[in-house]
Amino acid sequence: MRELDVVVIGAGQAGLSAAYHLRRAGLEPDRDFVVLDHAPRPGGAWQFRWPSLTYGKVHGMHALPGMELTGADDSRPSSEVIGEYFDAYERRFGLRVHRPVEVSAVREGEAGRLLVETSEGTYTPRALISATGTWDRPFWPRYPGQDTFRGRQLHTANYPGPEEFTGRRVVVVGGGASGTQHLMEIAGVAAATYWVTRRPPVFREGPFGEVQGRAAVAMVEERVRRGLPPQSVVSVTGLPLNDAVRRAREDGVLDRLPMFERITPAGVAWADGRTVDADVILWATGFRAAVDHLAPLKLREPGGGIRVENTRAVRDARVHLVGYGPSASTIGANRAGRAAVRSIMRLLNSTGDAEGADNVVSDDDWVDGVPA
Repeated sequence: MRELDVVVIGAGQAGLSAAYHLRRAGLEPDRDFVVLDHAPRPGGAWQFRWPSLTYGKVHGMHALPGMELTGADDSRPSSEVIGEYFDAYERRFGLRVHRPVEVSAVREGEAGRLLVETSEGTYTPRALISATGTWDRPFWPRYPGQDTFRGRQLHTANYPGPEEFTGRRVVVVGGGASGTQHLMEIAGVAAATYWVTRRPPVFREGPFGEVQGRAAVAMVEERVRRGLPPQSVVSVTGLPLNDAVRRAREDGVLDRLPMFERITPAGVAWADGRTVDADVILWATGFRAAVDHLAPLKLREPGGGIRVENTRAVRDARVHLVGYGPSASTIGANRAGRAAVRSIMRLLNSTGDAEGADNVVSDDDWVDGVPA
């Protein structure tokens, strides 16, 4: 067992932000804290994105604290651009991320410490930052007849790009940003496409500024405070109505159908008797928070979520969730990483285990989301 002050689980935007602020607070990687990541290389969940999602199509990628992302080619896959950026960031700040490392469970330890069980051994930290995001928990809805479908079913998590749908009849399920992006790509090569959503999609026109963003985050934050499973920020903002979306609506590509009742061997069927034959069902149905490793701590509320105030789990002040709920955006993850570290440093200082909380940047030190 290795004793240290903090374990950070995950090296995406949230985990790297937290690690950066731990260093600024005076903690040293591999001595005072460790960052564990199950992915094979730097890039967080971005490294698994489909090749046709170019950097120019990414919505609002915010720079990590202390290092801007400049000169990126909009035509390159986002997985490559952001993967290289995260790699350079880890090296610049000497974060020494351990990978690939699987975290199986976090349990109560001895003498007020936590017990973090991993594929490279056990750590016993005084505090934990869980920054595991959602990519590892794709949500697959269940419908009658699903197991009888003779075609192919896949999720956004393993979407390969549009080429594999050439000449196919494709049902895309989901009214979020990924669903519309997949649909618009696939429509150019598929024999036919059908767009199915549970609720009529909401398209957002006009600017989306700081006021609107704060209001959307507040809606997600309220659910988390109540101990309900978090919704994504995007789910409460609506879909941006840009030129590409307008063209797709005019061309009938984004002609939405209500949710089908069941799946048949040949396709899908509605309650009114309508049927559609399909070769592929693509589930663009989102993700859930990847927090199963925290189950032994019994942090969940009756509503199914983990109640969080700022970033701290209400049921255990040693545990912080960064990139969870309202901080599940690139800028939100940055701010949450800083907030989590400030809270953890106060905890460590109160037990006499660390010094340096005042070294963490304050709100006044930030300009446009990065340290001044």
